[in-house]
Amino acid sequence: MATIKHGQSVTRQEVLNPAEEARARGREAGYQGGYDEGYLKGRADYIISRHTSAFPLRQIHVLYVASGKGFPYSPLDEAISSTLRGMVSQLTVIEPGQLISEIAYQVMPDLILVLDGMFIQNEQLDAIRQQGIKTAIWLTDDPYYTDMTTENVNHYDYVFTLESNCIPFYQQLGCAQVHHLPFAAYSEHYRPERTPSNPRREVSFIGSAYWNRIEYLSPIMDRLMQHNTFINGIWWDRLPNFSAYQDRIELNKWMGPQETAQAYNASKIVINLHRSHEDDSVNNNAVKIPAASPNPRTFEISACATLQLSDARSDLSKFYTPGKEIETYSSPEELLDKVEYYLTHEKERRDIALNALKRTMQEHTYGNRLNQMLSIVFP
Repeated sequence: MATIKHGQSVTRQEVLNPAEEARARGREAGYQGGYDEGYLKGRADYIISRHTSAFPLRQIHVLYVASGKGFPYSPLDEAISSTLRGMVSQLTVIEPGQLISEIAYQVMPDLILVLDGMFIQNEQLDAIRQQGIKTAIWLTDDPYYTDMTTENVNHYDYVFTLESNCIPFYQQLGCAQVHHLPFAAYSEHYRPERTPSNPRREVSFIGSAYWNRIEYLSPIMDRLMQHNTFINGIWWDRLPNFSAYQDRIELNKWMGPQETAQAYNASKIVINLHRSHEDDSVNNNAVKIPAASPNPRTFEISACATLQLSDARSDLSKFYTPGKEIETYSSPEELLDKVEYYLTHEKERRDIALNALKRTMQEHTYGNRLNQMLSIVFP
């Protein structure tokens, strides 16, 4: 025992046993995690309050024809129709099973806007155009179903496609007005939550297990799952070692926007891995048009103020700046490296997520997209 000399002050240092030390570390991590999440949510609220855009009200009547395909297309119908309602003086919404030409003759809209258009008879569209009514289609799945869209696009005055590589394809078919118009984030569905997220995830992936995703993720899946990773979607039992992860994979469930947004908000990192344009088992893309544009999930993840790791499509930098508003990877190993980096670098992770939210609110809402569309149709 050390000898304490007269006049020396004595500071008592509590010695904890291993169990107490573990609990203390857990409390400290919990406090820090709560602070980090609270700070991010506060900053996100501020960004939304400062960067919510207003768009001009146009004195036009739009007849919107919904996809008629149910879920997962119905949330797109809701996003488009709800946004349009605040941008035009009159909006009529119908399903494709109704007699569109008769309704058009009755209400005489300035524009008929069709989502997807797979269930609409082209003869009705031709009759409508003969009456001088403008028609536009917003295609939902380019380039994956171009074998089917080729039968319809020539029956519209304006073609809006999610995929920039489809523009020359449709122009070669004789379409005079073809424009790149990706989907966006609908803030009523996708936005930062104000309340603490529960349960927490470190990493999330939400989507179907297309074969390219299985092949890409399989080599790193063992290590990826060590980081509190959760997966939701169909076909994930294709994974070679599925039984080892099945407690963290919610299999064969279609998640609606609310549930998806909750998962994004509960995650520190969300992985985005695009499907392949060459998968003949699910695609109808005989000419193999490659995909360059980001998928709708890109904007929805960013709208939740969550760090997104995305494979690098060539159009991506037109929408988000890599390293500032989104993070990209070009190999499974790079994906894993960046997961591990950002899980231990909170400030960098948070800054990119908040920058993505700001860019999304400024440029990538359905208000932005529909304002762009209406500016083209009614210059």
